[in-house]
Amino acid sequence: MAEIDPTDHALATIASILEHPEPVLVVRQTETEIVVAGEREHIASDEPPIVDEHPAIDEHPVVEEQPLAPEHTDADGYSKVGPGPMVAIRLKWTVHRGDDGQYYVHETIGEQSAPVVSGPMTSEAAVRFVDTQQDEANRRFELLRSEIAGRSSLADYERKGEA
Repeated sequence: MAEIDPTDHALATIASILEHPEPVLVVRQTETEIVVAGEREHIASDEPPIVDEHPAIDEHPVVEEQPLAPEHTDADGYSKVGPGPMVAIRLKWTVHRGDDGQYYVHETIGEQSAPVVSGPMTSEAAVRFVDTQQDEANRRFELLRSEIAGRSSLADYERKGEA
């Protein structure tokens, strides 16, 4: 049997959760009111909240949107890490503000390497540069990974004498 990549298993689990989400009841209590799935009901603060534990099936729960990561207001310190199985060969891009007010991107491989500096550029350009570099690194990594997986499955195919 072929060995299953743990990443593939994790992605399949996430996909199954997203395909069949469980209904969620969102309750937020403030000082003088309770907000239940977007509807407001005024109650005294010392009374216990009345919550319907079985919401109607056709109703969609209302969830407050929150970003997964905090928005970066200043590009200084903006950082992304490339893919890879080992920290020693993983790429990292970090934006730094120079003394001249311009922004520079420091690219390092591993934790102890001297950075390759790109710049000067504006803060928006530096963030865009980091995002583009990370996207390209992810694309190349996935291409290499699929090529290795393809060669591995071809070798298994040949080993079994089916070629």
